[in-house]
Amino acid sequence: MDLDQLTALRTPEGSAALAAAERVAGGDPLAAAAALRSAGIPGGLAAAALTQAELRRRAVGKFGTAAARMFLTRPGLEQATRRGVADRRAARLRAAGVTTLADLGCGLGADALAAARAGIRVYAVEADPVTAAMAAANAEAAGLAGLVTVECGDATAFDVTRVDGAFCDPARRRAGTGRRIFDPNAYSPPWDFVTGLAARVPRTVVKVAPGLDHALIPAGAEAEWVSVDGDLVEAALWCGPLAAVPRRATLLREKEGPPFNASGRGGAPSYRLTGSGADEAEVGAVRRFLYDPDPAVVRAHLVAELAADLDATLADPSIAYLYADTAHPTPFARCLEITDVLPFSLKRLRALLRERRVGRVEILKRGSALEPEKLRRDLRLAGDEAASLVLTRVAGAPTVLIGRPAPTTG
Repeated sequence: MDLDQLTALRTPEGSAALAAAERVAGGDPLAAAAALRSAGIPGGLAAAALTQAELRRRAVGKFGTAAARMFLTRPGLEQATRRGVADRRAARLRAAGVTTLADLGCGLGADALAAARAGIRVYAVEADPVTAAMAAANAEAAGLAGLVTVECGDATAFDVTRVDGAFCDPARRRAGTGRRIFDPNAYSPPWDFVTGLAARVPRTVVKVAPGLDHALIPAGAEAEWVSVDGDLVEAALWCGPLAAVPRRATLLREKEGPPFNASGRGGAPSYRLTGSGADEAEVGAVRRFLYDPDPAVVRAHLVAELAADLDATLADPSIAYLYADTAHPTPFARCLEITDVLPFSLKRLRALLRERRVGRVEILKRGSALEPEKLRRDLRLAGDEAASLVLTRVAGAPTVLIGRPAPTTG
């Protein structure tokens, strides 16, 4: 996609091409291209329209029905914030008194649009000309152009004295190749600019990769990890007066409710666990119930706080499985009832599962080098019963736990 193609897609002819592409997208791409050519749509325009139609289909999970009006790129879509997550962040910024926001490295504009929906005036900056033009087009399509100004330029050169809040989502993929960048010093804008931003704009939020090393978290900042339906999707650093606690795990449950309510804001249920991130859970024996914490809880180093809530302990100090004598409903962990605890032995495990006619297993693992799919093949399962297998360590020893969902959790 280049600027000429984007401009062409925004003409009446381009709108017609997009509508035609949306009718044929999702099937055989060669047949779809042939259908557009037979309709008299020029080849270049047809290709651009088909690409947009396919990206819009993929984007529904992140943006809901709004995806049908958006202009997208593949790397931009991958890094873009889910709408429910962005809306909740924008609401928190608005509640903290932010009225004008610099979105530095705005990408396709997902967070800028969320802030505008919350009533915040946004000045968005994006280095890539095509992506910047798409962000402006997305603001216009959403009816928010009056609240969102997009400029193509260097985020580090933006005059932050114009705003009372800043949001930065540094690019974590290399331009041209799309490869992930794991070294924060190679982000764009660079990490030293990102971490220094809060000194100039106290109300600063930085979106970071979920695998961020805790050692890189600035002193005094709140680090939040966010999961959606059990998938860890992002982390954010809340700086200055925005920091409420040292560590926070936020869980959104879109499967429990619509991701957007009637007002268009995030409507899925959410749950929050907070703490210092420095406490350690007690270590004890394997007990009747195993809790598998949500990945946001694990990455936020809040397993000890969850253990205290559940009256649970670890069986190995380096493995984030919790064990308790009773099952308590909690949104922060899945609970299994343990029926067997075995030192790992493929032969013994295979014999036990065959004896119980287990033909279907789910395999969870932490602290085990075993590959679940290879183990599944090696077990040669047969039968009509189901079981859960947990590959882990107990007091440093390779162990397999056999269990089933605990009926009293939810």
